[in-house]
Amino acid sequence: MRRLIAMTAMAVVLAGCGGAAEEAEAPVQGDEVESGDSVSEAPGDGLLTAEGWGPLRIGMTREEVTAAVGGKADPEAMGGPEPELCEQYQPADTPEGLYVMIEEGRLVRITLGGDTEVRTAEGITVGDSAEQVRAAYGDSLRATPHTYVDPPGEYLTNWTTGDVGENGTSDENARGIRYEVGEDGTVQLIHAGGPAIQYVEGCL
Repeated sequence: MRRLIAMTAMAVVLAGCGGAAEEAEAPVQGDEVESGDSVSEAPGDGLLTAEGWGPLRIGMTREEVTAAVGGKADPEAMGGPEPELCEQYQPADTPEGLYVMIEEGRLVRITLGGDTEVRTAEGITVGDSAEQVRAAYGDSLRATPHTYVDPPGEYLTNWTTGDVGENGTSDENARGIRYEVGEDGTVQLIHAGGPAIQYVEGCL
């Protein structure tokens, strides 16, 4: 059942491309995260952080991403209706279930889904419970309702840098990780990067 939910969620994630951020957030603690309040950990071997994964760093150009992890694993795959503006795909030389989002020529988000074995620096992966996420982050998490899934479905977001307010952020320097929790209370998708982690349908 969990696998079916995860596959459905990933299909939704890959469905659209446009650039609108999700609806307003209600922070769990504090109203703002100012740049410099905390420094996110650099990508470690095999671990996903707000800054990236392995050789991938948020902000890289498409060319740098391709040089680091190859082109599309499936060259025929469509990562969005306007791939020249924004698309999401799995690179050839990355673990199963790891997807990159390229928006206007730059890496803006990395997503984990499906049967991935990749974990975040906090030890969380797809299939873990919302309680595990909360235990790993404590009061730094912001909890917001899921756009498509009834409670206990929700978004759990941890911002590490940037100017972040009650409605989220458009600060290109912001970095964070968002956990999408499904109706069964487990993590279905994990997004790391800048403001694009707020998108709820692929590039939307």
